[in-house]
Amino acid sequence: MVNQLMTQTAGTGTKSIVSSYFELAKPGIVGLSLVAALTGIYFGNHGVLPQWNLILWTFITLGLAVGGSCMLNNVYDRDIDAAMPRTSQRALAAGDASVRVAMVLGIILIVFSLLTMAGMVNLLSATVTAAGVVGYVGVYTMWLKRRSPWANTFGGLAGAVPPVVGFAAVTGQLGLEAWTLFFIMLIWQHPHALSLALKYRNEYASVHVPVVPVARGVQTTKIRIFLYALVLGPLTTLPYFLGMAGGYFLLASVLLNAVFIFMSLRFLRSDRDCDMRIFAYSIIYLILLFGSMVIDAV
Repeated sequence: MVNQLMTQTAGTGTKSIVSSYFELAKPGIVGLSLVAALTGIYFGNHGVLPQWNLILWTFITLGLAVGGSCMLNNVYDRDIDAAMPRTSQRALAAGDASVRVAMVLGIILIVFSLLTMAGMVNLLSATVTAAGVVGYVGVYTMWLKRRSPWANTFGGLAGAVPPVVGFAAVTGQLGLEAWTLFFIMLIWQHPHALSLALKYRNEYASVHVPVVPVARGVQTTKIRIFLYALVLGPLTTLPYFLGMAGGYFLLASVLLNAVFIFMSLRFLRSDRDCDMRIFAYSIIYLILLFGSMVIDAV
């Protein structure tokens, strides 16, 4: 593995190699996961931030676990990534990184993160994180993604783990607040992922990946996006009614959901086959929703 790294470095330069492996960890996904985890930490500690070292260790270990999982996802999907224009420039698909190095590095990051989390945070957080890793790498990536349109649903279970990890980090248990954040993340991921799948449905079809737009059609996908947006409406008011956040959060939630529902309904009633504005808004939505929840925590 060391020889492979030295050969790559000699050919393309250290900066390029570091950048290639960094991109394999999907830093955007890592960042959103840490934002969600911070929300769980905040509510687990009754609306105040705990000591900085607990936050730091939770962030480091969770970030490494998510990054390592994304690396293994890239390793397994390198063949279909190379065949899809959207992903053909990813490091493994383009041949800019070593498959063996990426696989070993991904495994090392995951194992190190779980052991360190168990020791420096707590065993429950490490167990929940491990379940997320198995769900994303094993169930979603290696089993369902190429076989079933239900893949994103099960992948969403893994993607909803970060706020639960954060909550468990400060409480050592899984409370109602943690599960509320979990289900918000779970439902949110569907319109987020489906809007992207619509955009690239032809590419997915070309590599025989049965995402919902390919397996069920465009109109069914548009209906699902709208229905998930509807479900998010009442679901995201639960933090207010459970005493987790105050009236300002409730107002922010209503406004954010009104926009989401309006955009989804307009898309459903249109003749368009995709609308990336929904994808972009879903990211803004999650950040503002969790941000307002933290700011107005009770």
